[in-house]
Amino acid sequence: MNFADLHHLLDTAPAEAEVRFLLPDGGLIPAHAHVTEVGRVDKRFIDCGGTMRQDAHCLLQTWVADDEDHRIQAGKLAAILGKGRALVADESLPVQVEYEEERVTQFPLTGHSAEDGVVYLHLGLRHTDCLAKEVCLPGSACCV
Repeated sequence: MNFADLHHLLDTAPAEAEVRFLLPDGGLIPAHAHVTEVGRVDKRFIDCGGTMRQDAHCLLQTWVADDEDHRIQAGKLAAILGKGRALVADESLPVQVEYEEERVTQFPLTGHSAEDGVVYLHLGLRHTDCLAKEVCLPGSACCV
């Protein structure tokens, strides 16, 4: 899901709807999590075949505090995204959600659903990949 789609979803949901993050294993980030940052992450790199590449995404950082009565609502999260709109600059950027349980992990936002006044934001898994398979697969010499 990209930034524009997420912002539109939250703008059109009832402002008081609770927002929950659904983890890939079916669990949920605790209901009292805060969204503490809206950021743009730009990455420039050289793949193992020597090709210069770049990637960018919007990153929402979640943080679980001790205030267990806190709940993030669609209207509040839409307002937070609105404040980050200028920084993100490109609303077609995909959104990732950062969450710390045993370790800090980033999850791509893959979809959403709604049920009983709750907007569920579905999180997927990130995977590594070789971007120069023609160079690095067995039988090829890797450049780096």
